[in-house]
Amino acid sequence: MKAYYHLPGLFEFYELYKVFLPLYCHHREYFYDWCEIGSIYGAPADCIWGGGRVGFGDESPEGVADLMKEYGISARLTFSNSLLREEHLTDKRCNHLCELFEKGFKVDNGIIVHSDLLLNYLKEHYPNYYFVSSTTKVMTDFDELEKELNRDDFRFVVPDFRLNKEFEKLTALTSQQKEKVEFLCNECCWYDCYDRKRCYENVSRKT
Repeated sequence: MKAYYHLPGLFEFYELYKVFLPLYCHHREYFYDWCEIGSIYGAPADCIWGGGRVGFGDESPEGVADLMKEYGISARLTFSNSLLREEHLTDKRCNHLCELFEKGFKVDNGIIVHSDLLLNYLKEHYPNYYFVSSTTKVMTDFDELEKELNRDDFRFVVPDFRLNKEFEKLTALTSQQKEKVEFLCNECCWYDCYDRKRCYENVSRKT
């Protein structure tokens, strides 16, 4: 059994990953054999489809894409803005990113998405991606999580971190459902935070 870690800062930590990925790929003896990188995720700062998380990445998308290609790491574009409208779908910057990361990689690339409006657009125009249901949906009801897991749209689903310790319910999921669950393990919110959803929406609005 292996643990797959999904690392942040696809566009923010480029200089770090330029040093780290060669070590990770060419010196596996430095790392535990039970853990691997599942993906590296993020979005540039000037990306209107982003917004669930604050993004400050200003690295060249072409340079980032080349680095992920070189080391065969799945890149995930974080397009988790929850307040998108129809007129935002034609944004040139975001569509260029989708075109850039869709083809020519050794592994599948993904998109983390909140809005069903955006999801439907992406499925139609960029069918080579896999899709991840964003934790910015703040799914704290387990029944809601199960419904999300049963959607064919998503390869993975990230529930709110407050469901991480629902061990009995998680154990009762089917094997197919379990394979789709990804856990957010480094959340900084306090457990009883009542502003979490509004915080994500506020970032989306500012974006």
